[in-house]
Formats: sequence, C-alpha cells, structure tokens
Amino acid sequence: MRPSHAPSSAAGGPPAPAPSGEIRALTGLRIVAALWVVVFHFWFTPGDAYRAVWEPLAPLVKTGALGVDLFYVLSGFVITLTYLDRLGPRPAARAAVGFWWARICRVWPVYALVTTAFGGWLLYKASRAPDGFLVWQNTQPTVTVGSWLEQLAMVQLWHQPAFDGSSWVGAAWSISAEWLAYVCFPLLVLLLWRLRDLPPVVTGGLAVAVLVPFAAACYSTGDPYFAWSWLVRIGGGFLAGALTCLAVRRIRVTPRVERVAAGVAVLAVVEILVGLWWGHWRGQGTAEHGGVVVVLFPVLVGALALSTQGLSRVLSRDALVHGGRISFSLYLVHIPLFEIAWTHMEWWPAIAPGTGLSALLVPHLLLAALVLAHLLHRFVEEPSRLLLRDRGPGRWARGDRRQGVPAPRDAAGRPAVRPARAAAARTAVALGPSAVLPVPRVRADAEGAPRTVLSAP
Repeated sequence: MRPSHAPSSAAGGPPAPAPSGEIRALTGLRIVAALWVVVFHFWFTPGDAYRAVWEPLAPLVKTGALGVDLFYVLSGFVITLTYLDRLGPRPAARAAVGFWWARICRVWPVYALVTTAFGGWLLYKASRAPDGFLVWQNTQPTVTVGSWLEQLAMVQLWHQPAFDGSSWVGAAWSISAEWLAYVCFPLLVLLLWRLRDLPPVVTGGLAVAVLVPFAAACYSTGDPYFAWSWLVRIGGGFLAGALTCLAVRRIRVTPRVERVAAGVAVLAVVEILVGLWWGHWRGQGTAEHGGVVVVLFPVLVGALALSTQGLSRVLSRDALVHGGRISFSLYLVHIPLFEIAWTHMEWWPAIAPGTGLSALLVPHLLLAALVLAHLLHRFVEEPSRLLLRDRGPGRWARGDRRQGVPAPRDAAGRPAVRPARAAAARTAVALGPSAVLPVPRVRADAEGAPRTVLSAP
C-alpha cells in the first residue's frame, strides 16, 4: 500500500502531497517544534509555583531552543520539495523573484504586524522603565524608526555576530536568518539540481554531515551561542533539509519502505531523547551539550516523509496538523505575550511571583498563546497570504492558481508544454505550512534581585 499523502512516481521519489497540499506528518511535526520552543521560554517565567512539575523534564525543556534547528531542517526539506523542479537547473530572474514573493506572502504580514505592535509596547514600556530594561534579552535592542525599518525588511540579524538584541521580538532573529536562506535559495538550486540524481545514501549522508559543525561545537564546549552561530545553524539546518529531500525523492515508497521508515522515525525520537538526557548529565546544568542531537533531525524528517504508519500517522491527526499550520504565528506571538505578562508581574503586586494569582495566571499564558496564534493565522496570516499571492510576481509562485503545481519541465530540465489539468494535479508538489522559525533563550539579570532575561537561541 502506498502512503496516503502521495503516490510515488514511477521513478521513485517522495510521496506527492495530499490534495490539501501537505505532507501531513511534517505539518504535525511543526507544532511539536514550536511547542518545544514555547515551553523552553515558559521555563523562565518568574516564580517557582510549578518548578516541581518542570524539573524532571529539564533535559527536554531546557534544550527547547533546538526546536529552531528542527524548523530549519523542515523548511529546507519543504522548500526544496516544492520549488526545486519549478526553478530548474538555471533559475531565471523572473522565477527567483516569484519565489521570493511567495515567501514574503507567507511570512511577512503576520511578522510585520507582531513586530510593529510589540514595538509600540516597547515605546510604552520605555516611558515607564528608567533603567532601560525593555526586553528579556542580555542586549537591549534600539527602538527607533531606522531599527523598525530594518526589522520590517527582516535583515536585522545579517550584520550581527550574535542575535541577542538584534530583534524587538526575541524569537524573530531566526526569521531574519531564514529570510537569508530564502534569498540564497535560487543559487543553492544550482547545486541541488546537480546532486539530485545521487544515491540516497550519499545525499542522506551529506545531510547529516552539514550539521556536524554545530553538533561538534555543542559536544566540545557546551556553548551553542558562539559568534555567528546563527549562520552555522541556518546554513547547516536548511541545507540538511534540502539534501534530505533529495534523498527521499530517490526512494521508491513500498510497503516495506514504509515499515522501515516508521521504525526509523521512532528510533530517531528515542535517540534524540537519550542524547538530550546525556547532554544534561554531562553539562551538569551549566553547559548545553544536548545540541549534538541535531544530526538526527534529517533522519527523523526523512523517515516521517516516507511513511504514513506509526509516528507519521499520529502526527497526521487533524489537531496536530492544525497546530502545525498555526505554528508560525505561535512562534511569533508567544514571546510578546510572555514578556508583557512578566512585566506586569513586576508592576502589579497582586500578581507578583509567588502569589496565588500569579500561580493561576501562569498556565493560562500557554492557552492564551495558542488561542492568539489561531486567531492570527485565521484572520491575518492566511487572508494576507492569499491577498498578496494574487498580486505581482506571486502569480508565478501560484502557477495555474493551484498552489504548489510546479512549472512542467522535460527530462533535461527545460520548460515543457503544460500538461493537462488532471495530470498536473496528480504530480503536484505543494508547499506545506508556513515557514520559519525560530527562538530566544533566557538567562538571569539582576536589579537588586535575580531577574529572568530572555535571549534568543
């Protein structure tokens, strides 16, 4: 039996997405990555009302910044699956512009809204915070018109060796990093096109290899936040996802392949958890060696893409798929929501850390973040994407108005005559949920007493 999310082509290759335009298991994996990031930041909420609950999960929760790296691998996979054939061996300028516009339609509207709204909050907070402490980051960002324009252009990180203080919304540093990957993708296609026919064991091995530099840094120093680490992470993660896609495209999906892939996915999760607990033990709570597990992310993503059994079936459930679709909005909005709540916990004695009301408030922050993410996705992210998609160069990315239908090419990669509508639909490869990604991390600051400080991973 072939995977339900797409039949394989006669030459092998990844299952094509379902009519909805998604590999549902990978969409479901997005909410797992997003929640990993969210609980990582949630850990730093002032007070210890729930510390006894969280402490046994510290090896998992404290490494939630790695959810960003998982996002990068997912993004590289999905972008390559969607656009490699459409861009072809020598991407034309018009095709590249169309690709960039498609990505802007996807990520920019809700990003611009959240960034601008949070900037307004920072201006208000500045009027009440003479100490200059605006955000939970070790380096405070500048809040000026010039900085706002740089944030809106999503280039605020490009000239910074560290991401602390680069973005108003702490997690948005990774969006700036991923925008750089998008800008470079048409050039990357020149390489990927020439590697596309290599055996899966070669491209799969390369996918793991490009993540070794970051994993090695985590293993040897326990510090994943070295200078320009963000560039190593986006470069390695995105390229690993792209190479994983090349490997998956070359594998013919059979019942046996599905069974093996389902087992590999479970094994990858087990090994990731073992690696996180090992890293916590080795670091004794002062170093972060758990980042070594990033080399397993391509294995997990590739295995999930090749099967609809086991873990893939679980991640394909409607609730998790919807969670994956709102994951970008959740990633963006949870930091502003947390920071505004934390600030008021300092300003208002009634909800100060340690009070009964604060203990009641804290768990509701998670629920509020999910609800707000759903609303942003439904009323901002998707409507804006559809509106912008119908304008300008986005019409190229839209193809013949069916999202994800690649421009047809012959065996040599040259543009071919468009096939019939039904045939095109059968071979469609569609872009899944919104891209991105991203995260901050947290340390401690002091103003007479310990203070939570959030810095992006």
